[in-house]
This record gives sequence, structure tokens and C-alpha cells, in this order.
Amino acid sequence: MLTAGIDLSADPRKTGVATLAWSGEDATVVELAVGAHDDDALCDVVRRAATTGIDCPVGWPDAFVEYVVAHRAGGHDLVVPETRRPLTYRATDLHVWQRTGVRPLAVSAERIGAAAMRCAALLAMLTRSGTVVDRAGGGPVLEVYPAASLKIWQLPHRGYKGDAPENRATREDLVDQLAIAFPWLDLVGFDRACRDSDDALDAVLCAVVAGLAHHGRCETVPEDLRDTASREGWIVLPLGASDPTRDGTPLPR
Repeated sequence: MLTAGIDLSADPRKTGVATLAWSGEDATVVELAVGAHDDDALCDVVRRAATTGIDCPVGWPDAFVEYVVAHRAGGHDLVVPETRRPLTYRATDLHVWQRTGVRPLAVSAERIGAAAMRCAALLAMLTRSGTVVDRAGGGPVLEVYPAASLKIWQLPHRGYKGDAPENRATREDLVDQLAIAFPWLDLVGFDRACRDSDDALDAVLCAVVAGLAHHGRCETVPEDLRDTASREGWIVLPLGASDPTRDGTPLPR
């Protein structure tokens, strides 16, 4: 069983892609590359995998979309909102923020919006080719947020991105701690790639969460937010080390 992870960037040269092969609950990284996939190749990765985790917003806040549509129509009914939060943060962003203390980037107000535009086009390509896309995470494509997952796993989740010496040191430590926390994850010949590139490491983390979701080891969308999540998207969070799984066994450590 294959799962994939895509650390999506608006710039293909910064997009990391990982594929994991699972045997039971053991996973081995079999492919890992940064900057080697165009949009067609990314769609092929998704089609080959049972589940793919993408580190990128798969939608925009409902309130933001309605605001922009009203503005295009002339803006006669627009009013200054008391707070911009509904325009900048999706329901899932607020849920992750409350659940983990890690605040996702605002897709309608920060540069990650450029990556989300690319993601929307990818999802459209997949849909046209017959792949069922459920933005709420019920299909083969999941929205993943590595920093929040790391926080739940009680692993370093900040300061590991970039090439500054202190960031590289944090990333080295994170990879070391991953090996201890997840002895079932085999990086084989890709250990150095994860240490050298946060894009590669995040792609692996996305593929890991995709695999855990496939095994029923991730949280589900609250029922009252499912309709909203079907449009805005939903960040899939793994169960914590002390959380029970559906079959009553703990998350493997």
C-alpha cells in the first residue's frame, strides 16, 4: 500500500514529493524528490497512492468568497466587518489553532494563497480525470499541516525550516527524534535529503499522516463542521501518542 506526501509550493522548484510503501504498520520511504514534479506528474503521484497528504490549503473561507463575490457585484451590500477573522481563517484553521496552539497561515491574506491557487488547479485536474476529491478529507486527497502534526507528536515543530545554521541544527535534531518516536518509519537512503531540505522532510511527514489516516489513526471532522469543510477544506490531524485509535491500540511509537 502506497501513500504520498506533497509539500506544495507555488514554485515547482520548491515542491517536495514523497512516497511511502506500507507493510502493515511499517512504512518505508521509496521515493523522495524536491523540484522534480510538474502538475501532471503531481497528479500521477496522487493517482498511484491510496492516500495523499498535501501541505497546502485546499479552499478559502466561505465568508471571504462571499465577500469577494459581493465586491465584484458592485459592493453595495458590503459592510466593514467587526473582525477580519472570518475573512482570513477557515473553520479548520481555527480548529487547529485551538486544538494545538499552532496557527495556520491565512490563505486569503498571506502568500500561501499563491500555492492554494496551484492546489485548486491540481484538484480540478484530478476531478476531471475521475479522481474523487473530498475537501473534507474523506477521499484519497487530504489536507495536512506538518507543524500541527509535529506539535501533537510532541516533536520540534518550529524553527526547522530554511538554511540558517540554527534552522539546520533544529532540522537535524527533528530527524533524529523522528527515528526514535517512529521506529516503524524507515528513511533508508533519504535520511540526508530530509536533513538537507525542509521541503523533503515536510513531504515525508505529509505521507506519514496520509498513511495514519488510511489506518484510521487520525481525527475526523466534527459533524457540525462537515458541510463547511466540504467547501473550505479540512486539515487532517493525527491522533496523539496517548489517544486511542479506533481499534483500541495506541499510536505506534
